[in-house]
Amino acid sequence: MASPSEKLAESLEILHGLQNANGAAAIRAKDMTRVHRERLLANGFLQEVIKGWYIPSRPDEKTGESTAWYASFWRFAAMYLQTRFGKSWCLSPEQSLSLHGGNWTVPRQLAVRSPRGRNNVTNLPHGTSLLDLKASLPAPADREERDGLRIYSLEAALIDCSPQYFASHATDARASLAIIRDGSRLLARLLEGGHSTIAGRLAGAFRNGGRERIADDIVKTMSAAGYTVRETDPFNDRPALALPTREASPYVNRIRLLWQKMREPVIEQFPKAPGLPRNLRAFLKGVKEAYVTDAYHSLSIEGYRVTPELIERVRSGSWNPEANEKDREQTNAMAARGYWQAFQVVEKSIERVLKGENPGAVADEDHRAWYREMFAPSVTAGILKPVDLAGYRNGQVYIRQSMHVPLNRDAVRDAMPAFFDLLTEETDPAVRVVLGHFIFVYIHPYMDGNGRMARFLMNTMMAAGGYPWTVIPLPERKVYMASLEKASVGEDIGPFVNFLATLVEKRLAGEPLPEVPKSTKVVSHE
Repeated sequence: MASPSEKLAESLEILHGLQNANGAAAIRAKDMTRVHRERLLANGFLQEVIKGWYIPSRPDEKTGESTAWYASFWRFAAMYLQTRFGKSWCLSPEQSLSLHGGNWTVPRQLAVRSPRGRNNVTNLPHGTSLLDLKASLPAPADREERDGLRIYSLEAALIDCSPQYFASHATDARASLAIIRDGSRLLARLLEGGHSTIAGRLAGAFRNGGRERIADDIVKTMSAAGYTVRETDPFNDRPALALPTREASPYVNRIRLLWQKMREPVIEQFPKAPGLPRNLRAFLKGVKEAYVTDAYHSLSIEGYRVTPELIERVRSGSWNPEANEKDREQTNAMAARGYWQAFQVVEKSIERVLKGENPGAVADEDHRAWYREMFAPSVTAGILKPVDLAGYRNGQVYIRQSMHVPLNRDAVRDAMPAFFDLLTEETDPAVRVVLGHFIFVYIHPYMDGNGRMARFLMNTMMAAGGYPWTVIPLPERKVYMASLEKASVGEDIGPFVNFLATLVEKRLAGEPLPEVPKSTKVVSHE
C-alpha cells in the first residue's frame, strides 16, 4: 500500500504534467480527479480561485497570502477567458492601453468585452474581480494577442478609450502615445470612422507631449477630408520633459515619466542635503560602524535569520561552517557572508563618491560588483550556479504580496541603462536617494537581492548628498513595503518620501542607528 508521501508525489506528478503541457496557471476541476485535487489542496499545492478553478501555490505560503494569486493573475485570466469565450473576447481599450504602455500591475477589476458577455462581475481573490461586458469586438485588424491576452491594437485602443483615461492614467497614456512614430495608421482609422471629436482629443494629447507634427497632421488631414476638428487637451497637466520620438520601448518611457512625475514631491518633502562632508575619513568610519546594524536589519527585512553573533563571526573571519554547527545553516550564513563582502565593495563606491565622482555613474559602474559579491559565497557553496552571477535576470520575477508586476526580462535590459542615465543626470541629491531606491525595485533587475541592492544604492546616494548612513528598521518593514506598493501601483511617491525623510531627519538630528536585539527570532518571508 502506498504511503502518504508516495500518494502526494503521485498527485504532484499530475500537477507537474499539467503545468508542463500548457504552462497552466489555471487548473480546472475536471483536469484531475477529485482525490488528487483534494490531496493537493490539503497540502497547500493548490488554491481555489472560484468554484471549479484553481491555481498552483506553495505550501509555505501563509493562509490568506496574495503572492500566488498576483503571480498567476494574467495567465489565469487568459486561460479562464479562453475557456469561457473561446476566441470571442478582448480586454477593454483602457486595459489594452495600459498593457501597451508597459503597465502589468494587477488591476482591481479586469474589464473584458465579448458578444457573449453578461454584464456580470465575477469576484476573484484578494479584492480583485472580472467584469464581462456584453459588447462587440473591434475588427480583426484592430486586435492582437499578447501573452495569451486578446487586446486592442494601440491605435484602436487610443480611439475607443474613454476621454477620462488620459487624466486618470496619464503615465500609461503618455507611454502609449510615445510608441507611435507617425500618425498614418491612426489617421486611417480616424478617417474611416469619421471620428472628428476623437481626432481633436488625440491631436491635443500629442501636442501636450510635444509631438507637434503628429498633432498638426491629424488636424490638417481631417480638415482636408471635410471634417471639423476642435482640438482639446485630455490631460490635466503638461509633462516637464519631451520623450524621445525614436524610443521603441514603452518601459523606458515609463521610467522617464515616473521619474519626472515623482521628482518634485521628493524635492518638496525630503530634508535638504548637507553637502559632501569635509572629513572624508570620519564619514567612512561612520559607514564601517553601521555594518552590523545595517546587515541585521537589511537581511532580516528579506526574511533571513541572522544574529549579531553570526554577523560578527563573518566580519572577523572566524565563520567556519565545517567546524561550527551554527554556521551550517547555509542559507542564512551565505546571505550574511555575501552581505559582508558586498558591503566592503559598497564602501569603495562611497569613497569614490565622496571624492567628487558622479554618484550615478559610480553606481552604474559598480552595482554589478555589489551583486557578484553578495551571491558569490552561495555559488562557492553550491547553493547557486555560477551562471546566476552573469547579470540581470533571465526570467520573470514577482514581489511577494504585491500587485505590481516587475518588468519582463527583455524590458529590464532596456530600462536599466535608462535608469542609470537618469541617476547620472539628476542634480538633486534627495531625488537620487529616493528615486534611486524606488525605481530600482520597481524594475527589479535581479532574481534575488533587489531589496538589499536598492538599500546599498540608497546609501551610496545618501553619501553623495552628505546624509549619514541610514538603516531601514525591521519593525518598520510593513510601513516600508506599503509605501513602496503605493508608489508602484498608485504612482504615489508621497508615503515613501515621508517614510525615508523621517528616518533621515532622525539621523541628521544625531539619533543613533536602530538597535540590534541580543537575541533574535525567525523572521519569515512576507
